[in-house]
Parts: sequence; C-alpha cells; structure tokens
Amino acid sequence: MENNAVNNLISDLNIETNFAIGNDVVFMSNFEASFTPEFQAKVYTQNELDYCQLFNQPLLRYASTWAAKEAVYKALKQLGSAVAGWQNIEILRDKIAGQPTTVLHQFPNKFNISLSISHDGDYVWALALVNIKA
Repeated sequence: MENNAVNNLISDLNIETNFAIGNDVVFMSNFEASFTPEFQAKVYTQNELDYCQLFNQPLLRYASTWAAKEAVYKALKQLGSAVAGWQNIEILRDKIAGQPTTVLHQFPNKFNISLSISHDGDYVWALALVNIKA
C-alpha cells in the first residue's frame, strides 16, 4: 500500500524533464580491436571519415567521434527520442580540433546539444547535454 501511495504522488507531480545527460568512455585497445571496415561503414558519415583522416593518429579521432555519438544517443534515449542508425548522429568540427557540434538528421532543430570530448592515455570520454528546444 505504501508503494502505491508513493507512485501516485510521483505521478501527480507530473514532472517533465526537457534535458538529459549522456556520457561514454572508450578504452582504446578494445576500440582498436573492433574497428573494422564494416564498423566504419555502419557508424561514420563521410564528413566524419574525412575529418578523422586529417590526423597522424586517426584512430584516436574515430574513438572520440564514437564516444560522442554514444553520449548523444544515451541522452536522447532518456528524452524518448532514440535515433535509428549511427549515421543519423553526425559529429562535426568547424576546424582542426575545433568545438564539436552535433547534427541529428532525424530531428532537425528539435534539440540543443552541448558536447565535450576528452582523451588521456588509453581512454576517450565524451559528455553530451541535450535539451529540447522551446
């Protein structure tokens, strides 16, 4: 009986969330082992492939982009807007090592997304803050 009362109270509050946070950590050794041509074709857009290939160590850029896509995906799922297909989440930079931006091809102009990507040693980490545009 007590659980029902708590659930009813929560339901009555009708709290709506218009933002979510997603994050992802990539361990480079595991990522490298799974980085196949099939994975590349499934996950990355041509813009992302072109960007990553600009670097002496493109694998690190591929891992960073993958972590960012995962972080955005996890935040969107919390908002009930899961994306179908990894290429529908596109991570772009306006210049070399520039600020990452996100294009959601399925949901143009529906979300504001702030994205942070970091790497240190064997790890890459990405954090996405996503909110629904008013």
